[in-house]
Amino acid sequence: MAKAHIMVVPYPVQGHVIPLMELSLLLAKQGIKITFVNTKENHERIVNAFASGNDLLSQISLVWISDGLESSEERKRAGKSSEAVLNVMPQKLEELIECINGSESEKITCVLADQSIGWVIDIAEKKGIRRAAFCPASAAQLVLGLSIPKLIDDGIIDKDGTPLEKQVIQLSSTMPSVSTEHLVWVCVGNKTTQKRIFQLMMKNIKSIQKNEWLFCNSTYELEPAACSMAPEIKPIGPLLSSNKLGYSSGNFWLQDLTCLNWLDQQSPSSVIYVAFGSFTTFSPTQFQELCLGLELSNRPFLWVVQPEITEGSKNAYPKGFVERVAERGRMVGWAPQQKILSHSSVACFLSHCGWNSTVESVSNGIPILCWPYFADQFLNRSYICDVWKVGLGFERNGSGIVTRGEIRSKIEQLLNDEQLKARAKDLKEKVQIGTGQGGLSNNNLDSFIRWIKT
Repeated sequence: MAKAHIMVVPYPVQGHVIPLMELSLLLAKQGIKITFVNTKENHERIVNAFASGNDLLSQISLVWISDGLESSEERKRAGKSSEAVLNVMPQKLEELIECINGSESEKITCVLADQSIGWVIDIAEKKGIRRAAFCPASAAQLVLGLSIPKLIDDGIIDKDGTPLEKQVIQLSSTMPSVSTEHLVWVCVGNKTTQKRIFQLMMKNIKSIQKNEWLFCNSTYELEPAACSMAPEIKPIGPLLSSNKLGYSSGNFWLQDLTCLNWLDQQSPSSVIYVAFGSFTTFSPTQFQELCLGLELSNRPFLWVVQPEITEGSKNAYPKGFVERVAERGRMVGWAPQQKILSHSSVACFLSHCGWNSTVESVSNGIPILCWPYFADQFLNRSYICDVWKVGLGFERNGSGIVTRGEIRSKIEQLLNDEQLKARAKDLKEKVQIGTGQGGLSNNNLDSFIRWIKT
């Protein structure tokens, strides 16, 4: 019998690569050969960002295909990036599969695709290869995407995905709600980009039907309503390095590990951890309000400040800010987030509410201050604030700005809410049930491993 050989293909952005890398390493530890496919730029970023002691390269094969884009500037533009994913990468992936299966003795026996790029599944079916898909977002977001035809039939959106009116929708009474202006395909880029994303999601609905497995990076204990609405979705998460691996892989940037030593010097449950993922940007005004809000909190904070987080300004900090907060504030370029959120000195997480950040936070019992930016982050905020009740959201003023006073106020409100903090600790214990021995997430993953080996 041929050895199991899985080709793993993520959507080419940081938040999709990391959980699929975690899953790949878990599968590799079970003796399964893994070929992990990135774009050339992402491949180089991951290799360059490896931490010392990370033996990833000995466990899985990292390969790349072209996305057809000429520069990093093109990749930053959502329209160009989505066009490349739709029109350039499919042919390159098909050529790669043909090359591997035509030359290697260990041919690809299964394709594990990011659910958001269903064309990978179409190619696998065409080649007669077994198929599985993985959703790096919540089960609720996946259910919402699968409900697009019903949203059209119910007159909530038109056939191009445009909301017919602004309203809040909720697929069931125990599911998170979301405004139609914050549907994942509505709040990404310009109209052209939104149309491409919607078209891709419509195609994905058909591609999903060709899968033999459909996984999500969640657990039944977090999303019982979504899992019950779509039993074909098998939760296998949260996929965290702290569960099985001990380190996180797939980062695009080198992590600043010295911040862990800084955390060691802080008091228990005292530090505000601030991070907004790899896409969020702020206007100079909003960035300064955030700085001053953290300063006014008079609490220690660790802030991941990406070089391009501010629009058009390299010297965006308020005058004298860095000097004034030097005793209690630490700014870094990229950080080992899972290790930070499991650190005893961290009190709360000021977050953009990306799904990876969300599950990492709740898995460690850390309350969340919610500042969503785009895509599924608004739906995740609804989970955090309205369903699980383990966080608070910020309110904007008449100019659309979250002011320094609002930031200080919500920090104080959250950190003084003992019931909210208790719910966060309780949710952590519930999540551990699914990932522990005998838990549903653990059992689903074991079932897949047995299947792929037969």
